[in-house]
Amino acid sequence: MKPVDEKELGEAIAGADGPLRIVGGGTRGVVCAGDVLSTAGMTGIMLYDPGALTLVARAGTPLVEIEAVLAAEGQRLPFETMDHRGLLGSGGVSTIGGVVAANISGPRRVQAGACRDSLIGVRFVDGRGEVLKSGGRVMKNVTGYDLVKLLAGSYGTLGVLSEVSFKVLPDVETAACIVLRGLGDGQAVAAMVRALGSPYEVSGAAHEGGRTLLRIEGFADSVAYRADRLRELLGEFGEVEVLDDPVQVAAMWRDVRDVAPFQGREGDVWRISVKPSDAPNMVAGLVAEAVVYDWGGGLVWALMEEGTDLRARMGEVRGHATLVRGNGFARFHPEPSGLARISAGIRAQFDPRGILNVGVMG
Repeated sequence: MKPVDEKELGEAIAGADGPLRIVGGGTRGVVCAGDVLSTAGMTGIMLYDPGALTLVARAGTPLVEIEAVLAAEGQRLPFETMDHRGLLGSGGVSTIGGVVAANISGPRRVQAGACRDSLIGVRFVDGRGEVLKSGGRVMKNVTGYDLVKLLAGSYGTLGVLSEVSFKVLPDVETAACIVLRGLGDGQAVAAMVRALGSPYEVSGAAHEGGRTLLRIEGFADSVAYRADRLRELLGEFGEVEVLDDPVQVAAMWRDVRDVAPFQGREGDVWRISVKPSDAPNMVAGLVAEAVVYDWGGGLVWALMEEGTDLRARMGEVRGHATLVRGNGFARFHPEPSGLARISAGIRAQFDPRGILNVGVMG
């Protein structure tokens, strides 16, 4: 089924006699049982007001189309959306509804927040086939359930998105990257935390393969000034290199965003959210094939031997491990019993028949 508007979407869900597998562009490898219901037919930017920094689009609109329209006005989505295709070996074209459904947020999350933090309104169809909406085309507070935040990251289990509204930001004039080499994981996290805690507006903090990377963006004079200050601030960690070629910097951060070091390599891929100070010791216990730190150490990507139960190796560390590529384990970290009951109750309220992406969230 491939509805072209909200009315057809509602009819398709209301008339379903069994589970539905909700798909957007098919780039992220989320699978479950059921008849395929695609949002790819619901496309188009419904409203774009550069002056008000607001954009509204149908859920099936390709992300590249939205990015092109914004770039023509010197604007961008605040978060960086990961391209999963290289990591997963998938095809398709990422859609804005899929981005919201998975709450995809890249390296800029440390500065600009997650996808859900830029989302100001949603329209969706619940498991009954009824159209619901929350938020609006301008920023406003929402009473009761904050459906805008609730839908982001729900992976289609509460409803099928039909339209999403965002606040956008002006694009950056230029960028530079601070590079430290040869730091151990603990030192690297300490350097990243220090940089992120400074007043110098770091928009990316990552560590992989012996390189610690810190990104700064903005007007050229400001970037140059902040690069100098960070060089001084981080001097005790060793030699500090500043890369100021915007093309080179952009390529480096695309590799971080898309976890390029794991692409084309065998093994399972896990994504772990953890307290940065806990990350180095946790990583030591994983015995991973390779690791990439992002978000200043708050996000760890781990490449593991196929079939390894990474969660069992996390020990007492409080974190959330998601299986992004691989089989044999639940995709999402099991919830504590109390939280699981709350989650099940919310799903039952929005999808009482239990037909939307059954089993995806546990």
